[in-house]
Amino acid sequence: MGVMKQMAEYLWLRKKDPDRPKDSWVRYMHGINRISLLLFLLCLLILAWKLLR
Repeated sequence: MGVMKQMAEYLWLRKKDPDRPKDSWVRYMHGINRISLLLFLLCLLILAWKLLR
């Protein structure tokens, strides 16, 4: 269930964990993860659109 909570945080569906480390490298990692997750979801939408057309 931890993966789903992290994805909800990445997609701004859930508040951030206040006990999370405040390191700048962790912030960069989460930013890159957010970008890659959004691109993945965008590609899934494009594939679904092409399959349904």
